[in-house]
Amino acid sequence: MTFQQRDQEILAINQAMLESVASGNWEHYSQVCSADVSCFEAESEGHLVEGLPFHRYYFDLPGDPNAAPTPVTVTMARPHLRWLSDDAVVLSYTRLTQKLHSGEPITARCCETRIWQRINNSWQQVHVHRS
Repeated sequence: MTFQQRDQEILAINQAMLESVASGNWEHYSQVCSADVSCFEAESEGHLVEGLPFHRYYFDLPGDPNAAPTPVTVTMARPHLRWLSDDAVVLSYTRLTQKLHSGEPITARCCETRIWQRINNSWQQVHVHRS
């Protein structure tokens, strides 16, 4: 596999993970995350959180059953990959989320760093830092 191919593989895996978050697809999200994934996120109030239960809470929140599905587009702007080894990579980017809010299109942004590690021949997200 060439350097460019391995970069594209990680970018595709990360994009699919982001889309699973946007669509509320817990099954896919939990398959690409290590069971002991750690994170610093706005929702963790500056505390390091470990494990999937913290993330599961947000997937399980009830939605409005009468609301029409809202289109959401997630883009990784200026992704940067730093390979630590053939089995570990740091991916940093600005995440742009386009969606409707009260009928008006908005774009939300945040900066993310995700660490991916190949475990048992499968890429797993092992750490997230979002601000």
